Amino acid sequence: MRNLSLLPYTLQLLAVCLCISTTIAADRPNVIVIMTDDQGYGDLSITGNEIVDTPHMDRIAEEGAWMKRFYVSPVCTPTRACFMTGRYNYRTRAIDTYLGRANMDPDEVTLAEVLSDAGYATGIFGKWHLGDYYPTRAIDQGFQEAVVHQGGGLRQPSNPIDGDRYHDPILYHNGVQKRYEGFCTDIYFDEAAAYIEKQAEADQPFFVFIPTNAPHGPFDEPPTRESYEFYKAKLPKGKKDHTAVFYSMVKNIDDNMGRLAATLERLQIDDDTLVIFMTDNGPAGGGSAGPFRGAKASVYEGGIRTVCFLRWPAVIEAGSTDDTMLAHIDLMPTLLDVCGVDLPEGVDFDGRSFRPLLVEKGVKKEEPEWADRYVFQQWHRGNAPSRYHHFAVIDPEGRWKLLNRSPIGLHELPADKLKLELYDLHNDVGETTDLAAKNPEMVEKLKTEYEKWLDEVSATRDDNYAMPPIVIGADQQQIVELTTQDKRSDPGAEQKGWWTKGSWPVDVTREGPYTIEVILTQPAVSDVEVAMSLQSEGGETVWSDTLSMPRGVRTAPVGGVSLPVGAQATFRAEVQGIDQAGLHVYQVLVK
Repeated sequence: MRNLSLLPYTLQLLAVCLCISTTIAADRPNVIVIMTDDQGYGDLSITGNEIVDTPHMDRIAEEGAWMKRFYVSPVCTPTRACFMTGRYNYRTRAIDTYLGRANMDPDEVTLAEVLSDAGYATGIFGKWHLGDYYPTRAIDQGFQEAVVHQGGGLRQPSNPIDGDRYHDPILYHNGVQKRYEGFCTDIYFDEAAAYIEKQAEADQPFFVFIPTNAPHGPFDEPPTRESYEFYKAKLPKGKKDHTAVFYSMVKNIDDNMGRLAATLERLQIDDDTLVIFMTDNGPAGGGSAGPFRGAKASVYEGGIRTVCFLRWPAVIEAGSTDDTMLAHIDLMPTLLDVCGVDLPEGVDFDGRSFRPLLVEKGVKKEEPEWADRYVFQQWHRGNAPSRYHHFAVIDPEGRWKLLNRSPIGLHELPADKLKLELYDLHNDVGETTDLAAKNPEMVEKLKTEYEKWLDEVSATRDDNYAMPPIVIGADQQQIVELTTQDKRSDPGAEQKGWWTKGSWPVDVTREGPYTIEVILTQPAVSDVEVAMSLQSEGGETVWSDTLSMPRGVRTAPVGGVSLPVGAQATFRAEVQGIDQAGLHVYQVLVK
């Protein structure tokens, strides 16, 4: 377990009695967390969706608890960092979804690490999205078993060039590439079920995280053609075809949740297993935010408010609900509370346990005082947050919400893009009426709280928003894949998405020799050269080489490479000598 010396902020977790309810056995409960990707609040039957039927998602709420005021981040990596640490993601270095901004600092103490140290078996099956290189991978951060894709999803350049698909993908089993058969979501649930069965047979408590990359796009690989045609026929007039794929993926997840529930019942561990269902942000792909304004990436309610269902038959009263304002940062302290595991020393949580809010059988519900509880959100592109840029703050009563909606693609907030909006969520959940001009005192109060929060989380560690360097030469990772997922964009570089000009921060721990293989986005239509270099922190070139790649070639290696040992260096690889549309460095393999 790592000890951190970090600056405290508001939500300090008080010492609590971590006793297991007398209604269950002395053994600690198993925990399963299912987190879907880009599914909105309104994309379930229980929240009013009339296109897709989700009986197994609904069942968790109907037979358990529904926390009806639950917040996540506008996009996926920040939500995952908050969930895994109980801390705001701006503390963790994981601030965006790509270009080197999705890598969580390895010194962060994760839920998986704490539960693993406490004797739990820990497994993840699906989307990690907090680092693909040692020591930021899931298997380096507390998960004993991992079957995951790299980056933010399949069909992205962080994955192997011949295996980046939803059907029969190449995934990473404990860091090693392996081809799997079937649709990705089916694979995750099958692997999770096998892991659960193994732990149940050994009478071993477990924590299993199933973060699916569905129903995230792209939308040309439905689980089955039949399901796509079924939902295409159900769509209202004017809905795009990709929405049919979106809902076929939602239904596929629900079917898998039904199979998982049957496995728990067959193994006779259903009563003593806490199952949590949530989504990582608001809807995309034609999904629904229900009664809320906005969608994925928005700081309106539709982008950050989602469902949180908890089912634990032996303990939680079926059909119970609570309207307290909760967030992703609360899940880690809550689960540690539920599992009877001591809080890690030296870690200052931003979240707090909401177990007292759950209606437990035979246990009186408590009403904790959370008078100081503000909830903050901010996200936009760039290497560091810009003050007032695409942010929101909600007051402790959950009533007043201040926000600035600004263009998320801009790294810095232009002065003309600051327009503060204030909403009364108790009376206007759809955020239709801006009250900022009528209530300037509340605007100033919330603005001040936001400023204090941003200053404090930004001072968590030195160089708070730097990317953790990619370790080259570690025994734990024999092949290091430098992908555009982790390439940090150059300051002021023209933004071209994945192909923005940049470099990889690296820490070379041994000289070599290495084989470096360059993979292009497509075969070269004429002879090209790839210029590679390693530069020190001061900008001095300490190693360089040029790899010639003839016409028709997409990959080429160079062997016997020695690299100077030393941290705080950057590695660059760029196509030279010809301007070809769409020709970029896809990956660089160092092995």
